[in-house]
Amino acid sequence: MLSLSRTIIPRIAPGLRSLITAPNLPENEPFTDFSNPAVLDQLQQAFDKVNSECKDVPIVIGGQEYRTDDVRYQVSPQNHQQKIAKFCYADKNLIEKAIENALINREKWEAMSYDSRSRIILRAAGLVATKYRYDTLARVMLGQGKTSIQADIDSIAELVDFLKFNVQYGKDILNTPSLHQPENIENKVVWRGLEGFVAAISPFNFSAIGANLASGPALMGNVVLWKPSDTAVLSNYQFFEIMQEAGVPDGVVQFIPADGPTFGDVVFSNPDLAGTVFTGSSKTFKTIWRQIGENIDSYKTFPKVVGECGGKNYHFVHKTADVDCVVNGTIRSAFEYGGQKCSACSRVYVPDTLWPEVREKLVSEIAKIKVGNTEDMSSFLSAVIDGTSFNKIKSYIDHAKSSGDYTVLAGGECDDSVGYFVQPTLIQADDPKGKLMSEKSLVRFVQFTFTLLNKLLKP
Repeated sequence: MLSLSRTIIPRIAPGLRSLITAPNLPENEPFTDFSNPAVLDQLQQAFDKVNSECKDVPIVIGGQEYRTDDVRYQVSPQNHQQKIAKFCYADKNLIEKAIENALINREKWEAMSYDSRSRIILRAAGLVATKYRYDTLARVMLGQGKTSIQADIDSIAELVDFLKFNVQYGKDILNTPSLHQPENIENKVVWRGLEGFVAAISPFNFSAIGANLASGPALMGNVVLWKPSDTAVLSNYQFFEIMQEAGVPDGVVQFIPADGPTFGDVVFSNPDLAGTVFTGSSKTFKTIWRQIGENIDSYKTFPKVVGECGGKNYHFVHKTADVDCVVNGTIRSAFEYGGQKCSACSRVYVPDTLWPEVREKLVSEIAKIKVGNTEDMSSFLSAVIDGTSFNKIKSYIDHAKSSGDYTVLAGGECDDSVGYFVQPTLIQADDPKGKLMSEKSLVRFVQFTFTLLNKLLKP
């Protein structure tokens, strides 16, 4: 039997530290010890709190709460009848109001010293790691369908690391060596925030990314409009409140749940747009880039555009590969958090000489994977994020079952009667250009395997 133990590769391997120029890198945030009964007791209390209420999440502009008639709910993926957060979409007028308020507060925030802003961000990191550790875990586990270890490496360890490392990297930038000073000439570099506002558009699958997209630009003296994902509102709002408690002034970060096209139409047509930071699908990022390009003549400056997008990640197996490593690595990459990561494995290319053994062990190990509720610490994965993702995954599996081009080797069961549950699925595909092998899905829950590598070399 292969081990699917929760072994975590260090986030910065010791051998790589010497390659990074920063001289005083922070220590990585320790992982939560879920084997400790006291830890489980505190986590259960946090579960009980989330399960006992539907959190009312406001739109926040300049420290003031707003609500509209366009009411939405975030439901738990593992029980879609359970509403865990109620929120409203900001309309065009509120989004414009948020921009106006951000611009009013920009100059004062930018004028604050970097050390002062850093202390606020580090205070937020401390609050996540201590006071709000279990509340954050519970919101992510119940709200975004993450198991304990997946929630911990995201919303605690990585989030805290983002905040601490960002502060250090910012210091490194500001400590750039002085320029040469010829006689009677003064040369200097002055670092300033961007001239305008930054739009931060965050995904559902990593609360750490949402926190990073909102706090990173703010750390460097910028004002931010943060549009969270509808399916991560609860955990994202938790971090927004943490930033406020840590000392981020009102109006520096605006919390703006909104319909994507409405938000985009307003912010990307505003002359004061200074930048956007985005994580999500390539299709959406192309739309953002296109909108900014079409409006380029109307901006007061050239907006900075930063995006991280997913793709169809793959494993290309060499004929000398260790089969156990291939199987274990593929299962973890493809099925941890249901494959709902930008780097999740969705294709595996295996030589004919190894395929029989790889197939046998993959099928055997997939059968052992436990799919269940996130409160169950023995669950390897839980439900996918929402009905849209469930239906898309099911459509691909149904296509594989009905097409003669594919063979479903393991899994394939889908059940949304209570939650959005899909069993880990292994599909053999002999056509490298087929629908399942080429089309990108935001949720790459299904692993596709192609065995005849020589076909890839044909024109």
